[in-house]
Amino acid sequence: MWSSPASSWPSFEASAVDTRRLTLPWLLAAATYGVGDVVTTIALVWFDPLHIEANPFVYAAIDSLEQVGLVGLKLGVFGFCFALSLWAATDEEDVIALYGPPAILTIIGLTTTAHNLNLLFGALPT
Repeated sequence: MWSSPASSWPSFEASAVDTRRLTLPWLLAAATYGVGDVVTTIALVWFDPLHIEANPFVYAAIDSLEQVGLVGLKLGVFGFCFALSLWAATDEEDVIALYGPPAILTIIGLTTTAHNLNLLFGALPT
């Protein structure tokens, strides 16, 4: 019998994973990587003439599509990581694949936000 693609698509509801335990890691990832990094990158690249984007992938996205490229690239990475975590939810024993993506995004977001803030406030005239 044919199964529809929607019925075989992984979902948190079909897994044994408690989604409440995933809420905080993904909120932290969204706050640090999705908001903190994006806002500080925009502040540096568009409002500070002394700085350009150092990441070649982000630079290419900004160069071709400006802020839409930056946000689109960040959303793409975030979506890929969320899909990986969703896929890992089908195997409740793979906690690294389940919690790794939001943890990595949070670490990257914290690091780049702190670095961008350091650059931004270090570049202000005294």
